[in-house]
Amino acid sequence: MKPDIDHPIQIIFQIQARIADLHPFLEKVFPIAIAEEGRFFIFDKAPLEPRYLLVKTAPTPMPIPQGVRAAFPLEAYDNQIVCVVTEDVFDTLDGYATIFHEFIHCQQFEHGETSLKETLKIYHQAQAKNDFMWEITYPFPYQTPQFFTPYAAFLEAADGEEPEEVLKFREKLAHGLDREDLEYLVWQEWKEGFARWIENRIRSRLGIEENHAGKEQPFSRVSLYEGGSRWIDFLVKYNKINPENIVDLFHKMIKLKG
Repeated sequence: MKPDIDHPIQIIFQIQARIADLHPFLEKVFPIAIAEEGRFFIFDKAPLEPRYLLVKTAPTPMPIPQGVRAAFPLEAYDNQIVCVVTEDVFDTLDGYATIFHEFIHCQQFEHGETSLKETLKIYHQAQAKNDFMWEITYPFPYQTPQFFTPYAAFLEAADGEEPEEVLKFREKLAHGLDREDLEYLVWQEWKEGFARWIENRIRSRLGIEENHAGKEQPFSRVSLYEGGSRWIDFLVKYNKINPENIVDLFHKMIKLKG
């Protein structure tokens, strides 16, 4: 591990200066834990200057896979929300865009994510079963016609900027899925879709290829990231939704689904 003054983590502040005007959430950086050889190297921003300092090392509570890109409260750092990565994230501009994607998840955590979860039936069902991985493991009906047919049409319509068609296929989704499945759909579209929407604006600013993984069939959880990004872009353009109020955005996404 390089000394903090020479570490490529410091480039984050150069990137931030180029993109901060894209959304107010990009004006703040978060702690970063780099997982390496069974330890977390935890960096946090210096109090009075744009520089990361290595503030703590701690053993990882479990094996951390190479290539991890995540954001979660870290027990080893007083349960603060932290961006967790491996060293290779600093090898490319794509990696830095991904770091800011994870920073958006940190912002969601600080701006209403927990209270929004409390409105979801699927969240309470998962809590009752001590299912803490429900956001990843929920058995969403990706391969059923009531989902994949209208969702494929929705993605195509959103890509072609066809407002009436977009709303028509969102209506079909609302009528074709039960409450829990709809909640899961909109939750993933809000949480991951919003982060991807910001990430792609960053990528465009930096002159690198946008991330549209998941747009092709067979659909998977990643498809909801792409769908959410397009749905949010649609709502901002055509319904004048304010993307700075993410709690309101979530409620509008639920309300306008059909």
